[in-house]
Order: sequence, then C-alpha cells, then structure tokens
Amino acid sequence: MEYKIMFAVALAAAFVSTVLISRWLIPVLKSRKMGQKILEIGPRWHKSKEGTPTMGGLAFIAPIIVFGIAGSVYLWIRDGAGSALPLVLTLALGLMGGLIGCVDDSAKLRNKRNEGLTAPQKFLLQLAAAALYLTGMTFFCHMTTSLYIPYFNVTFDIGPFFYVFAMILIVGMMNSVNLTDGIDGLASSITLVTGVFFAVAGFLTGMAEADGPLLLLGGLIIGGTAGFLVYNFHPARVFMGDTGSLFLGGLVVGGAFMMNNPLIIVVAGLVYILETLSVMLQVTYFKLTHGKRLFKMSPIHHHFEQCGWSEIRIVFVFSAVTAALCAAALFGLRR
Repeated sequence: MEYKIMFAVALAAAFVSTVLISRWLIPVLKSRKMGQKILEIGPRWHKSKEGTPTMGGLAFIAPIIVFGIAGSVYLWIRDGAGSALPLVLTLALGLMGGLIGCVDDSAKLRNKRNEGLTAPQKFLLQLAAAALYLTGMTFFCHMTTSLYIPYFNVTFDIGPFFYVFAMILIVGMMNSVNLTDGIDGLASSITLVTGVFFAVAGFLTGMAEADGPLLLLGGLIIGGTAGFLVYNFHPARVFMGDTGSLFLGGLVVGGAFMMNNPLIIVVAGLVYILETLSVMLQVTYFKLTHGKRLFKMSPIHHHFEQCGWSEIRIVFVFSAVTAALCAAALFGLRR
C-alpha cells in the first residue's frame, strides 16, 4: 500500500510541477528568443512552427529529478541501498542525456540553425554516459553479464559482450526517442504510455526491491509527460528539444535495466526503434537506388504526414500501437 501511495504522490507532484513550470518557462524562452529552427527538408507546413520555444524539456526534467531523488531517499531508508540505487543511477543516466541535449539545443540556438553538436560529438558523449551508467550498475547494483530472453524464461551469460550490447541499446534508444520527437505531442504521448508499462510492471513484480523503484519511475514519467502534454499537444506551444527527448530516452532504457530485463524495451519501445529503422532504411535505399525513396519522408511519422494523416491522428495511432506492444511486453517479464 505504501508503494501505491508513493506512486500516486510522485505522479501528481510531477504533473502539477511540470504544468506550473511550463507555464512560467514558455514566456521566459520566448523572451530570450529560444525558438525552434525548422529544417528546409522537413514537411513544408512545419515552417509555421518556426519560432516555437524549444528546450521545454527542462519543465519536466526538474520535477522528475527532484521528486525522484526524494523518493529514492525514502526507498533507501525503508528498503536499503539495493532498492534505491538502480533508480538513482537511472535518473543520472536521464540527466546526462538531458545535459547532452541541452548543449546541443544551445548550440543550435547560438548558431541560429537546426544543427548543434556534430553526430560524432553527440555519439561519443552518449557512449560516455552509457559507460558511466553501466559502471555504476555493475559496481553498486551487482548487475551481471547475464542476458534474460523475454518469453522464453532463459538466461545466457554473454560475458564482456553484454557491455557492448548494453551500450548499443542505451545509445540507440536515446537517439530513437530523439527521432520520435518530430511532431506535436508524439514523443510525450508514447513515453507516457511507456511510463504506464513500468508502473504496471512494478505492480506485477511483487518483489520489494523491484516494485517500489519501478512504480516511482513510472509515476514520474507519467506525471512529467502528461504535464508537458498540456502545452505540447497539437498545436504545441513548446517543444521539449533534444534536452527533453534525450532525457526521456535515458529513463526509458534505464527502466529496462532496472528490471534486469533490458531486451524488454525492444518490445515495449518498438515504435521508437521503428522510427530509427525507417531513417536507416531510407538512407540505405536512397544510396543503393541512386536517389529513389522507400518512404515519402523519414522518420516514418513524416511519411504518414505526407500520406495526409493529421498530427493528432499519428499521435493517437502510434500511442495505441505502443500500448498494445507494452501489453505484450508484460508477458515477457521475468518469472
């Protein structure tokens, strides 16, 4: 019962705080001319969004970190360090992603174009964040090199290759959430659904050292993204920027490692992954066919825009697909 109350408090606190901070932050971002630059290669109707304040992810990062640390202290006191540390490290991973995104967004605004850090710079910083996270999880949370295979209830010890796999998964998911943030409310909505998945998984685990942190993480993600959607749903009055999307990417993939079931995010977060795959397929097909395109535009949410889907329809369909995938992922939890 205590954990359920903690979940409700975390959700409500994150939601109210995010709404209030957003209400204050948007005018501040506008006054400092921190408006989004729209790429010329994007959908032409997106040009009307140019100037919309970006870096709005700060509005949910602050409450998620503050209430997340407060909840971790409670878990530490009640259940010991073994319960709290995985959540603390996951919050740290999200924060590192947010800092990388903040540097990237700041560079874009300073240069007055939609290009900030170079791809190698961003990749190396994300690799460093992933390495620090995995080091912390190994030394402080006793993470092993065993990889659990969802649905088959088997585990394989893959030795050092686990860390290679884990770093690829972390960096890949961070960038996938970043790519998903391409239309109003899409990344926020999908991540909200993923937060519900973590919360439900927390309810179902029934293990004292697992359900509390997962419930708290789920509540914080749900509250933060729902609060942000008040201003980010179409027509968006603020964008989260790389600051917000890389932060959420860190939380989402970190949640899977907290469950000691990293592969489960491939199921629950498949929509994120498909966004990235659509870009990779588009670029590869374009090069192989010397100019032909597999999709009308990538990432794939832009393809559906070009097919005549409204942004609201895309958000609802992609979120519904994510909900179905998260429901399927529940059957892949460790038994």
